[in-house]
Amino acid sequence: MATTERQSAFCARFLAAAAYDPRVPRVLLLLPTTTYRASDFLAAAATVGAEVTVASEEPSTLASRNPAGLLTLDFRHPEECAQRVVEFSRSHPIDAVVGVDEETALAAAAISDALGLSGNSRRAAAAARDKLLLREALAAAEVPSPRFRSFRIADGPEEAAAAVAYPCVLKPTFLAGSRGVIRADDPESFRAAWGRIASILADPDVAARGGEAATRILAEEFVPGVEVAVEGLLTDGSLTVLAVFDKPDPLDGPFFEETIYVTPSRLAAATLEEVRRTTARGCRALGLIHGPIHAELRLGPNGPVVIELAARSIGGLCSRTLRFGTGRSLEELILRHALGAAYPIPNRDAVAAGVMMIPIPRAGLLEEVRGLEKARAVPGIVDAVISAHVGQRLVPLPEGSRYLGFLFSRAGDPARAESALREAHAKLEFRIR
Repeated sequence: MATTERQSAFCARFLAAAAYDPRVPRVLLLLPTTTYRASDFLAAAATVGAEVTVASEEPSTLASRNPAGLLTLDFRHPEECAQRVVEFSRSHPIDAVVGVDEETALAAAAISDALGLSGNSRRAAAAARDKLLLREALAAAEVPSPRFRSFRIADGPEEAAAAVAYPCVLKPTFLAGSRGVIRADDPESFRAAWGRIASILADPDVAARGGEAATRILAEEFVPGVEVAVEGLLTDGSLTVLAVFDKPDPLDGPFFEETIYVTPSRLAAATLEEVRRTTARGCRALGLIHGPIHAELRLGPNGPVVIELAARSIGGLCSRTLRFGTGRSLEELILRHALGAAYPIPNRDAVAAGVMMIPIPRAGLLEEVRGLEKARAVPGIVDAVISAHVGQRLVPLPEGSRYLGFLFSRAGDPARAESALREAHAKLEFRIR
């Protein structure tokens, strides 16, 4: 079943009985058809007791049967999205808007602003989505971040290769999930990386999504050191850190495929406080004030350095590692927060947890997955999800943007959570033609 059909089927199951009730809050979820997270957000909405309108970029065959529950929006045009939702809200009032990823964050800001709801400004959301705007805002506020240069693809790589210091990292300014991110150690590898990124950005779908941003390549200083991820919620500009993830696998290039996340972090308390302060400074520099954030920081020679800062929560299915208070999911926290629920944000539960984003070892057609039950039987593994389907064409990084699936672990300490993931992954075998 295709992604759109799966999402439509899930929407139908949750939303078939949806009807306007002024006593029940309604959340507008901006869910691209390619997202992994539709089911988790819809399940959270059911737990919260909110009615849901799901907006996707492709029309659903069920829309006529459930006009209150399904909406079509072109996320590439935030102002048009806002106008469409304002019209929609006259018959179906919206109490909160949640964008689940980079693609929808700017539309969520425009819609929230048009409806007078809590949210980030369009300018802040744009800065968090565009890596060049992010770098400029951080530099202006003197928040530690890599030195950078932006180049026009049309000008070619020769002068650019002579203008940067090595090693450096080349990347598109608007793609997520490490797609198109490549390290260069000399002019020759710079030119090779430039060619691969230019090819990605020339793809018609990518070019249409990026617009002017698809004509540029960003070159950044490579910052050595371990990397961590920060998950947080902003309330009136104040940052609450929900979790800090260690990334135990080195991310030194030439590509930057993320694999294992483990929380709680094993870093010293003083270092974690530096990470929190630097992340909060980054949020202020961008003007982010409300909702979830996901940040990536390197612990460089002089302390934490902001690599990424997005106005969204963690991607893929990675949020399933997190439980708060009495078993609440990250999605439930986000929805309650968006609806203005006045309650203290609960702490993450004390059990160590980890996720492994299963990398694609090579390009080709997926023919078979072996060892799944053996992987699930590893002590500490709580779930194993293969999100790719047999017959699917697999594209590894840096050209690709998706994973084979996800492994999840829970254990008494982070080291055992990490070890379980590695053992389970070793039991999997993927036949790729």
